[in-house]
Amino acid sequence: MFGSKKQLAVFLSKLAGFEHPTAELEQYPTDSEIAAEILWTAQLSGELTGRRVADLGCGTGILGIGALALGASHVTFLEIDVRVFPTLMGNIAKLEDATGEEFGNYEILEGDVATFSTDADLVVQNPPFGTRDKGADTEFLRVAMKTAPLVYSLHKTSTEEHLRRIVTDARRRVLSVTRYAFPLKQTMVQHTKKLERIEVSCLKVSR
Repeated sequence: MFGSKKQLAVFLSKLAGFEHPTAELEQYPTDSEIAAEILWTAQLSGELTGRRVADLGCGTGILGIGALALGASHVTFLEIDVRVFPTLMGNIAKLEDATGEEFGNYEILEGDVATFSTDADLVVQNPPFGTRDKGADTEFLRVAMKTAPLVYSLHKTSTEEHLRRIVTDARRRVLSVTRYAFPLKQTMVQHTKKLERIEVSCLKVSR
């Protein structure tokens, strides 16, 4: 059904976001076009279709659902906030409605990323940037590198050099870095602008 990156982005843009986002968990929605580009790149590289994928800190599921849409053999959704589970399930149902397929090749797990121990072939994640919870971004990256041989992970560009050292210390390699102007919509009380763009880097990390 999704024969192009544009088609995937259009579908992902229709998924529901957070109903009650919290600043403490840095629950900012992943932009649909950025999500589609990351997933399409992984698919074209032969890294996604037929592979086991984990979406850590999945929120309402845009990355993991996109992976299902592109033929992942199994997707594990990990999220600590159970309040988002109905929205996540509703978004999976939207994929089933759009494709006419029933997807049973996924699991939804409640838990802290620090306790995650499921193996995968690929991790795609938009973790907290560590603005509120210092070190959350590096914790997610470390767990992702233990989970799968290949990781696509979004982070604030200002932390890129620090994260490169984390990757090197873990005896991994940064294969590429793609930078985006990440849109933050006015979803929380502390936001003063309807839309603000921040510099974000997607690190592609390999063993």
